[in-house]
Amino acid sequence: MPLLDTRKGKDLLGTLIADLVLALFSYVSENERETIRKRQADGIKAARARGVKFGRPIKKPPKNFGDLVKRWERGEIPLSDLLTQTDLAEATFYRRLREHRISRKK
Repeated sequence: MPLLDTRKGKDLLGTLIADLVLALFSYVSENERETIRKRQADGIKAARARGVKFGRPIKKPPKNFGDLVKRWERGEIPLSDLLTQTDLAEATFYRRLREHRISRKK
């Protein structure tokens, strides 16, 4: 913008006007960002009040998970087959295995 270009005429008035315009733009943009954050927070609050769940859906293990884990622990089936049968990713499998072991101890 020619008004903000301080390369050509580096006089005091031009620099002052450029600084004022930049400060004004900065204020307006910060104010708009705060408004966006407030609207977003209000939207999230309203969605939670309606019962909307955020995040990835939880993938539950199959009903025979305990039996499959026992077979895997005995070495009867490899991990790759176990993951295929449970339709779980490896990290999810180990997370569910940890939960399974904790619930078994109770």
